[in-house]
Amino acid sequence: MSDLTKQGCLFNKKTVLEYLLVVLMGMLLATSYILFVVKNNFAPAGLNGVTVMIQYKLDFSVGFASLIINVPLCVFAFFKIDRKFGIRTLVFCLVYSLFYLFLQNVVTEGIQYNAQGVDTIYPVMISGLISGFIYGVLFRISASSGGTDIISKYVSKVKPSLNFFWVTFALNAVVAFSSLFVYSEGGIFDYKPVCLCLLYCFISSFMGNLMLKGNKQAYQFVIVTAHPEQIEDEIIHNLRHSATRLQGQGIYSKQEKSVLFCVVNKHQIVDFQNIIKKYPDTFTYVETVNETLGNFKKIK
Repeated sequence: MSDLTKQGCLFNKKTVLEYLLVVLMGMLLATSYILFVVKNNFAPAGLNGVTVMIQYKLDFSVGFASLIINVPLCVFAFFKIDRKFGIRTLVFCLVYSLFYLFLQNVVTEGIQYNAQGVDTIYPVMISGLISGFIYGVLFRISASSGGTDIISKYVSKVKPSLNFFWVTFALNAVVAFSSLFVYSEGGIFDYKPVCLCLLYCFISSFMGNLMLKGNKQAYQFVIVTAHPEQIEDEIIHNLRHSATRLQGQGIYSKQEKSVLFCVVNKHQIVDFQNIIKKYPDTFTYVETVNETLGNFKKIK
């Protein structure tokens, strides 16, 4: 099999797995809404929160409302943002809406978390963590849950100076403020749904950011030294890592210096610091690396 054919097979397998993830995330979000959201009188983030409020006020299913809102937005995303993003988001929205309608007819109240107005913070926390996990997975494979994600992505594309997450926060704040009027009874404002919506947004955003950072966090040491060979030897033999060396010159002293770049794991920070302490005329600083990409030959 040629290298090109192998790459094609890998690409196809990867694409299938990514679409399978999109389908699973759609089913998971629908399950989360059925079990933890709709029975507890609060609107979650984004336009999906709007569909929950529509069901609360008009008894019009979240599943149908989501289709009406998200399908046109996905078509818009296909033409105005990115085709791959638009298609995958459409698949997610279809799965989410249809699976929600299915669960709505088969799930019994016995397995739904109905806080009955007491300690509603718990279903908010559970659903917020689930949603954040879903958002993180979707964004890593160029998809989204639709709604405000599409709007925010388009605004960020047209106005790159606007931060995507701030645009999303502003839209979610509008949803939270709207819930003040939707869940009020007898002309008396109830601020609890607003607080629950904002808490849901915070938890889901926090979890989503953790997912986007990945699980390959590391630390980069930048070392300016007059002893590059000795430090490189210790990096290779003691830490089983490699490094990159550049040549530099001190601005004040005009002396030639070597600059080493090395990325290490969290548990190797102290060992690296102990190596640096051995050598005079050495300056270093360390930075957090959210994720490492690429494959390099492992040093044995």
